[in-house]
Amino acid sequence: MVNDRLRTAMVAAGLTTETVALRLAVDAKTVERWISAGRVPYPRHRIAFAKLVGRQAGEFWPTARDADSASAADLIRLHPSRASVPTHLWFDLLDASNRSVDLLFYSALFLSDGHAELAAAIRRAAIRGAQVRILVGNPRSAAVIARGRDEGIGPDLGSRVRMTLHYLDGLDQAEGVQVRGHSTTLYNSIYRFDDDMLVNAHTFGAAAVESPVLQIHRVPSGRLFDHYMRSFERVWAASTPLPSALAREETRGTHRRRDKAPRGEPDHPSLKQRELGEAPRRKRSRRITSSVPQARG
Repeated sequence: MVNDRLRTAMVAAGLTTETVALRLAVDAKTVERWISAGRVPYPRHRIAFAKLVGRQAGEFWPTARDADSASAADLIRLHPSRASVPTHLWFDLLDASNRSVDLLFYSALFLSDGHAELAAAIRRAAIRGAQVRILVGNPRSAAVIARGRDEGIGPDLGSRVRMTLHYLDGLDQAEGVQVRGHSTTLYNSIYRFDDDMLVNAHTFGAAAVESPVLQIHRVPSGRLFDHYMRSFERVWAASTPLPSALAREETRGTHRRRDKAPRGEPDHPSLKQRELGEAPRRKRSRRITSSVPQARG
């Protein structure tokens, strides 16, 4: 099995097979076997290579963990905040997906802001054979309203959800793509790409961008990946279809202005006034009569 992660890291660091072999004091053919045959190096070589490219060894050999840490075998890295996650990582994982893409969030507007071709990238994943499921927060739900209040942004979260719906409008018409709405209280936003996953924790009183992100890779001995996927499936089971028509309605807003009486007709009572029994009184015409008795002819 080819270790593409290892090869990609070497290219990004400007390293060749010979250079790595020289720095780690091993044969170049040994390094090539790490890449092309998926061989797992000795612990000292794994640690040395990780330091060489400025990454963590678990990213390249997630199964090479001690038996005592089997429960965390699929945890590659803990990013202290979503802002610290490399922007390209989200889209690199999406562009490499060809089986499953599962996204659960309230708005995730940062994805659209950071990638103008987000919808197109999702369509390409579906064309490659990926089954895409997207769960967007219902902007009218109590959960979204409460989350906006907790983050201190009030109704702005609902507005961000509507912007996301605008960017995703029509995406559910693509074969292999489903977009649904949910009204669930989220403790994490989940972004699954084949066997990789990014989980953004939600912290009371803080925006999601300020909260940690778990980077997970699915392995037989791990449990985190399956744990979060079960959570996703529970929300999916309780979700409702979100067709393009509803998405367009949300982007326009649901509050329409009532018709106003045209100018020139100020005395025409409005609908609201009629409902309240407060129709304006019409001015009464007064007949002016003289107090001086008229002379009789």
